[in-house]
Amino acid sequence: MGPVSTKDAIVAVVRFLVRPWRGMTLWRSLAWQTLDVPLGIAIGISITVLVALSVGLAVTFVIALPLVWFTFLLAAQLGRLERSRAAALLGLNLASPHAPLAPGNWWSHLRQRVTSASRWREIGYLSLGLPLQGALGAVVLVLWSAALALTALPGYVTHLPGRSVDLGVLRLHSGQGAATAAVIGVLILLVVAPQATWGLGAGERRFVGWLLGPRAQSDLARRVDELELSRSAAVSSAEAERHRIERDLHDGAQQRLVALAMDLGRARERFDTEPERVRQLVNEAHEEAKAALAELRNLARGIHPAVLTDRGLDAALSAVITRCPVPVSLAVEVPTRPPASVESAAYFVVAEALTNVAKHAHATRVDVSILLQNNRLIVNVRDDGDGGAESSNGSGLSGLADRVGALGGWMRVLSPPGGPTSVMVEIPCGS
Repeated sequence: MGPVSTKDAIVAVVRFLVRPWRGMTLWRSLAWQTLDVPLGIAIGISITVLVALSVGLAVTFVIALPLVWFTFLLAAQLGRLERSRAAALLGLNLASPHAPLAPGNWWSHLRQRVTSASRWREIGYLSLGLPLQGALGAVVLVLWSAALALTALPGYVTHLPGRSVDLGVLRLHSGQGAATAAVIGVLILLVVAPQATWGLGAGERRFVGWLLGPRAQSDLARRVDELELSRSAAVSSAEAERHRIERDLHDGAQQRLVALAMDLGRARERFDTEPERVRQLVNEAHEEAKAALAELRNLARGIHPAVLTDRGLDAALSAVITRCPVPVSLAVEVPTRPPASVESAAYFVVAEALTNVAKHAHATRVDVSILLQNNRLIVNVRDDGDGGAESSNGSGLSGLADRVGALGGWMRVLSPPGGPTSVMVEIPCGS
């Protein structure tokens, strides 16, 4: 092999420093450890003080309750922040380890939080683990700073008092001593400090995953709880839908068919004696039959529109948009059709959202976008109306949230007073 050029050496060093290792690069790991220092101090002290106050005030009970509630809520938000930071800097994607809270009042929710092992692990990480990481991160920062100081020593040692630097056990002067220090600084900068950073980052990945991530057994239990809740929601949604169909049939088509039968019965009785009256009754029966047919057609469209099965979301929603009194723009980017259940849920989300806009929002424009990305169907309906929409129990949006949740997806309604309103849905499309 020929001699290595300076350019090749620099390129090799740069590649060494920026190469990813275990899902993280050197600089992201260093950024994580740098942030550990202030976060460890601020968050560690805050959570520790809150826990200490909660324990100290436990004898008063009433005063301790809101403090305990606040401590767990704050820990949940900070734990979510730490999991996001780990995903961004350490390449560690962690799902929430907490089981969903069962329905109940605030006391039931507080009891579930207090008896949750994953939430106590989260508090332990924030109060003790994060400050420990901050201390280790400070050591790494000192190592990098010392390496940089030694590397640059020949450039500034002559400007120091006595033209030397005192290291306690060693005094370095300009010349050979400073040059030797620079060589040591380069070695630390290129070998020791990166390996220490990567090594600490690998240890922190395991530590964070152990305390903030789901355990295999708890993850399975959490998934079972989620499935039980979604199944319950799906059953409730199906039952509400059945009652709606029964009500629509009773109040609509059934009443018209009863009127049709009565008109035909009167016509049969007067068929020989009052032909003109019979003609009038037959005409009325014909109109009732057409109205009943329209009622049944609308009811069938409310259950599952035929155009959705035949031609997909774009065509089905285009038909919905033509009936909306508010101008609507539709953008559908779905290269392959998702499963029928997912298509149906997305259709009814948009249809219900447009119905709410037409009835309540006083909007002048609605933007509907549907995108298939990473095997998930993403729906967003945004209007410029008055806002204030809520997906509370008993509303149409609540039923849609149950339908979406039964498919493993989620729905969020962002509607501040004064608008705008956004209904966002994400549904997995299976494997």
